[in-house]
Amino acid sequence: MQTDNPVEGTLTDRMAGVLASQIRSGAWQPQTRLPTESTLMLQYGVSRTVVREALSRLRSEGLVETRQGSGTVVQELSASDSFRLGAAVNPAEGVLRILELRRGIEAEMAALAAERRTAADMRDIEKALKAIATATDHGGDGVAQDLAFHMAISNAAHNPHFPELLGMLGRALHDAIALGRRNEAMRPELAAQVLLEHAALIEGIRARDPAAAREAAHAHMRESAERLRRVGADFWKDDAVARARRVARTRINAT
Repeated sequence: MQTDNPVEGTLTDRMAGVLASQIRSGAWQPQTRLPTESTLMLQYGVSRTVVREALSRLRSEGLVETRQGSGTVVQELSASDSFRLGAAVNPAEGVLRILELRRGIEAEMAALAAERRTAADMRDIEKALKAIATATDHGGDGVAQDLAFHMAISNAAHNPHFPELLGMLGRALHDAIALGRRNEAMRPELAAQVLLEHAALIEGIRARDPAAAREAAHAHMRESAERLRRVGADFWKDDAVARARRVARTRINAT
């Protein structure tokens, strides 16, 4: 699956988004059987694992179901599904809720990191930040590296519950960060703003200034939310909607 946009997510994300868009557009009518896994593999040039993961996501969204002897069958779109995807409803709502949650968590996490970080912690945080730039310079989206940056700060707080909590939120954080980075990649001035926010956060931790680190983390989460509030309706389609809906369904469960 070729793409000109480096911030489109994994092959699974992209395939699930394409299939979901086709179903919602009526390309496949309800009760129609989707092509076999082998056919989809050939059509999209992906592995069987990617196909199965994409179909699993469609099932979790209620778009298809698997029937013994019939394969994967398209389901009727419910009224609630159509409503959530309508232009009058902001699909960012679930993402904004996660960012609100992160605002408090990451602010206190950064303050504790400023108090407790070791020289080794500081090196890990700075290395993680550089990895974001390296990834984007090489055409990547920097999502995994961005998540690793925040995990490095959580480790520097030296309270194991912070990295544990971020781990529980793993998929939601990944999707929320991916949406933010996609928006930033479309507008260079936003990417520059994020760099400044990250720099302020690192400086507060480096200076062992809990108040400055707390405010920098709080501001970063606040501005991340504002950037998503300002995106146009054309941003929310295909993979972006799929990610937003996954975030909206997030449940925090200890394993």
